[in-house]
Amino acid sequence: MLRAAQNIVNGIIDFFYKPFSGFIPHQTFRYIACGGSNTVLSLVIYSLAFNVILNRSSTHIFADVYITAPVGAQIISFCINFPLGFFLSRHIVFTESNLKGRKQLFRYALITATFILLTYVLIKTFAILLPMVRADISYVFISAIIAVLSYLSQRFFAFKTTEEAESEIA
Repeated sequence: MLRAAQNIVNGIIDFFYKPFSGFIPHQTFRYIACGGSNTVLSLVIYSLAFNVILNRSSTHIFADVYITAPVGAQIISFCINFPLGFFLSRHIVFTESNLKGRKQLFRYALITATFILLTYVLIKTFAILLPMVRADISYVFISAIIAVLSYLSQRFFAFKTTEEAESEIA
């Protein structure tokens, strides 16, 4: 079943890759397609969670602890998109990696946590250093920075191909 899903997703991505094959490396295009799709899905899930599931209201956790609707929606979205993003990165984008799955997952989680923190820091930095620039414009720029850094760290850290792992397999 996994192989069938991989073949379907790869077939769709590869169909759209043909016009871009002279400009963008295949792996980079797959990363853009998977990351872009996961981002759009994240926005849809966030919106549904915020408006429908949480009904724009805070959620009581226990005692006097509540989670606001925006934070709750982000948690719901993250719980779906984190494993999906890992799956797509591992089985569609970086298939040549020979690291063990648990090592890939740990590194992917580490990268994700780092970039959540970096996004927060960059948002605050832009708000302080460039208050005249609209927040949404700053966020687009920040997202572009994070996307490039995320690709590089996944390619060369989380899903890299190592000689030690190659010699263990052989």
